[in-house]
Amino acid sequence: MVHGAFTLDDEKKLGKEFYDNLEKHQAISHNQRITAYVAAVGDKLLAHSESLPYSYRFSVIKSQAVNAFATPGGYVYINEGLLTLVETESELAGVMAHEIAHINARHIADSIEKSKKLNIATLAAVLAGAFLGVGADLGAAVASFSIAGLQSMNLKYSRDHEEEADRLGMAYLVSTGYDAKSMLDFFKIMRRYEFYSNSIPSYFLTHPGTDERIRYLDAMIQTTYTKRGQDSIVGNLKRIQTLVLLQSRDYQGNLKHFQNNLRKYPNDIDDLFGLAVTCEKLGQTSEAFQSFHKAFSLAPADADILREMGIAYYNAGKAKEAMGYLQESRKHDPDNMISLLYLARSYEAVGSNEQAIALFNEIEKKIIVDDEIYYNMAMIYGKTDHPYESHLYFGQYFKRKLKRDSAIFHFQAALKYVSPNSPEAGEIQKEIASLKKTAGNTGFRPPPK
Repeated sequence: MVHGAFTLDDEKKLGKEFYDNLEKHQAISHNQRITAYVAAVGDKLLAHSESLPYSYRFSVIKSQAVNAFATPGGYVYINEGLLTLVETESELAGVMAHEIAHINARHIADSIEKSKKLNIATLAAVLAGAFLGVGADLGAAVASFSIAGLQSMNLKYSRDHEEEADRLGMAYLVSTGYDAKSMLDFFKIMRRYEFYSNSIPSYFLTHPGTDERIRYLDAMIQTTYTKRGQDSIVGNLKRIQTLVLLQSRDYQGNLKHFQNNLRKYPNDIDDLFGLAVTCEKLGQTSEAFQSFHKAFSLAPADADILREMGIAYYNAGKAKEAMGYLQESRKHDPDNMISLLYLARSYEAVGSNEQAIALFNEIEKKIIVDDEIYYNMAMIYGKTDHPYESHLYFGQYFKRKLKRDSAIFHFQAALKYVSPNSPEAGEIQKEIASLKKTAGNTGFRPPPK
């Protein structure tokens, strides 16, 4: 139980408990480009704020609910729905500055100290009720917090909390070099979203006193922060938003989105890129290559365009053409494992198995966070007569997908190809034992061979 003052150490434990539950149920995006962008914006704001003595962490939640929130211990969460809704980087920075301010002002800790004595696990459930309950698409991640009911209201922010977070956040925002007006612009966008969608944005539900906040922000802009700042510092927001959209399976919705944008701006590289990838996923191969080549003509050194063109050529059965674009993509983004993966698959398709295996060995040395890589490595190893590696990576893939029986089946199959007393066998046995206890453990790394 938490007794008396809620310490910084308590905050760290609560923040980690909350994060670990989201991670366990795969509610957190691990797209490296998207996460790195959000973290870059957050780190710039932290450099101009009086942060508390612990490591801050910025994460993207795989939810279309338009929301952002922070938990004790330095954890800031941005929903994909909000990330794709903002129109400028400074608007995103304004939201993040506000959330950092909640952490620095210890608003949740203040509420906890005034509440009943609760243990860390229960407090994490209470936070889930306050912040995740509005995002129904989070599914199992929300359900995993078992007591997120009536007590959730106890830890919602007061209007005094919101006013202080706006004041501190505005100072962080402007000190970093962003435009103060972006905080107010964000609310205008949210109002438009509310009008057209006929639903209250989740952000408004978790951050009360909207009308008062608008008046307060407007007063600060008119009297204190009159100098205009920058709309973008890190840069490339629209590409990040495009990558977020392309992660969804709403292919028809994405198709309409990119087509509508291109009617206004026919040479927009990000929309051409997004349309090309969407058409390829829909099987509209001719339209996909038409958009790819137009985007390529406008940005011939764009690693994303080169990579996805290579993948499209590979999927179309043109492995030799794919290799050229994928090799060029690697020059501009050498650590991208999707490029490595499809280049390896292209080598395998043209019969260059040694080169394919060499690339797979390179991939194995890196931290793998994308499910597709596990799956495709398993497939290629199977085709190249490497059954141990194939079953091992299928085990990893199904483990990440929380399909325990399938994961155990493949791990047990992998055991047949190694000595019973070898380190490899020992590591796999540990994985099997863990899977038999729980279906939610992730983050497995392949044992050394």
